[in-house]
Amino acid sequence: MEKRILLPTDFSKNALNAIRYALALYADQQCDFYFLNVYQVDGYNLDNAMMVPEPGESAFEAAKSKSEHRFKELMEILNLNPKNPKHTYHTISTFSFLFEAVENTIARHDIDIIVMGTKGRTGSHTVIYGTNTINLMEEVTECPVLAIPEDVRFAPPKEIVFPTDYKTPFKRRELNYLIEIGKMYGTAIRILHVKEKEKLSQAQENNKELLEDILKNTSHSFHSLEGVKVHTGINAFIESRNSDMVAFLNKKHRFFGSMWSNPLVKELGYHSRVPVFTLNDHS
Repeated sequence: MEKRILLPTDFSKNALNAIRYALALYADQQCDFYFLNVYQVDGYNLDNAMMVPEPGESAFEAAKSKSEHRFKELMEILNLNPKNPKHTYHTISTFSFLFEAVENTIARHDIDIIVMGTKGRTGSHTVIYGTNTINLMEEVTECPVLAIPEDVRFAPPKEIVFPTDYKTPFKRRELNYLIEIGKMYGTAIRILHVKEKEKLSQAQENNKELLEDILKNTSHSFHSLEGVKVHTGINAFIESRNSDMVAFLNKKHRFFGSMWSNPLVKELGYHSRVPVFTLNDHS
């Protein structure tokens, strides 16, 4: 089945690395890749309705032309055309807010997944995940978001850590992309529960059994930690096993709204050294 993948780019090294990761991850899949650049126009501010440039104005056309020229340079760097007959490439240059442009592209092209870098051209050396990335991971509900740190190069993933508290029921369609990667590469999924109490409630046990059933045809195992904070436990587990990716299920923002509230975003989200795969609730 053909997959439609959105690749936001500001033409930074971080964005280029994420693009290369996505091309390699889905190398054997029939894919349409949509490269999206949201450009700025000198002297104009989107927050001021009186200062929005119109197509045809010299500043607008100059900014658009610059974006399109940089796409030509990007395509030359990637040297895509002769590389993979299963892949088709599209470029989109737009003057807009990033989130609005992403939402419009998802709707217009029926995007399946977003793959993006973790920070932009002005990113700090100590902050891995920038505000734009975190915002998209929190706010995009139509499809998963996979964020790639700048120093991560693609290798077939051996295992993906999937933290959960088992407090809400799972749906197969929410986990489809996680299961798909598992089957593509024979990747093991390691389900991690950081215990708040000694025993799971009956509802949690039921949800765990449901997850076991959903993952029955995928290599997986269950793990638990206790006596540690959630972000500390997740990071320690990933580092101790040298895991390749961490996947979160964002159930109507409940996970991000509670577990990912500050300071956890800073501790785990902003500083994660492995790709973070945010799966979304489609109900």
